[in-house]
Amino acid sequence: MNAIGTIDRPVTHDPQKLAPMTPSMSEPSGSATSDVTTTGASASRQNRTREMQLIPEAMARAHMHERLREANAERQAVRLIAARKMQRRAERVSMRARRALAMAVMH
Repeated sequence: MNAIGTIDRPVTHDPQKLAPMTPSMSEPSGSATSDVTTTGASASRQNRTREMQLIPEAMARAHMHERLREANAERQAVRLIAARKMQRRAERVSMRARRALAMAVMH
């Protein structure tokens, strides 16, 4: 079976086995440099493929980092709210004690 691949579904994903690109008739001659080596192109293609495969991993890592930062900020906010609540309670207790002391001294 001699199936021809498309851009979206190539016959092979191996850059070494991909057919070389041929210039089209609509492209003017000399528009690209003729001394480009195919080994450099395939190495570049392989590197891009590797980078593309690592993108979801990098995105997941960034997403987790952001979630951890948000969780830490949330924890810090909860601790701050609890500390303010305890401070107000302590101030109320202190005022009650002052009042009780003043009442004891007055009578």
